[in-house]
Order: sequence, then C-alpha cells, then structure tokens
Amino acid sequence: MSLHWECELEDRGRAREAAQELAALRAGTVGEPLTLGNEFAEARVSLVRTRNGVRLLIEATRSGQWVTLDPLELEALTWQGTATFSAMVGRPFTSLFPEQDDTAQDDTARADTGQDDTGQDDTGQDDTGESTS
Repeated sequence: MSLHWECELEDRGRAREAAQELAALRAGTVGEPLTLGNEFAEARVSLVRTRNGVRLLIEATRSGQWVTLDPLELEALTWQGTATFSAMVGRPFTSLFPEQDDTAQDDTARADTGQDDTGQDDTGQDDTGESTS
C-alpha cells in the first residue's frame, strides 16, 4: 500500500528545486557555519556568496526550514520590536503577512482600534498614551 495526495508531483518538484537551491547556496559558503541552540530550537548560520552579493543563510536544523537574508533585510530585523518576534514565534511555519495578490487590500492597519501596525493612532500617541513626537 502506498499513500498519494493531491498535487504530490508538484510538491515533489518544489522540494527538489529547494534542495538544489540550498545545495548551491551551501557551495558558496564563506568560512565555517555557526550553530546556535537551546532546548527550544537550533539554527545554523552561514555567510554565503551569491551572484547578487553576500547573504546570511539561516537554517533551522530540526525542521529543515531555511532562509537567506541580504544586508538590508538583516538591518530591518533591528527595526523590529519584541512584539514582532513574539508574533513570529507564536505562529510557527506561517507568514505574518499571508501572500496576497496585487488587488487585495492591505490589512495591516488595526481598524478596530484606530491604530496602525506601529501602535500609533491619529493623535500621535502610541498605545500607552505617551506622545510619539
């Protein structure tokens, strides 16, 4: 008995493409990877050279998930508050912003509170009531 699922061949093809892309990235590794871990997670970080410049390759060793970040994307991490990281950890394996087509409305504003995604409202106060100016 063998199990099959809808779109199995497409899934297999995408998995092969991702494995080939990861192998090509690993081939461009500069120096030794750094592995960080604790009781909750383990990640391997490598500097890789690509045709578009250097990237940081971050691999979740337990799940097999990986991502590459360019210098601007890395800097953007420093712009985030702890709530952003808490939201990412609270929803593993999902995007904070699901893929949308170009005609979809941007739903990042908090219509129910009158605040945008930074926690600021129209009065220039953040969600603690302190002035942001």
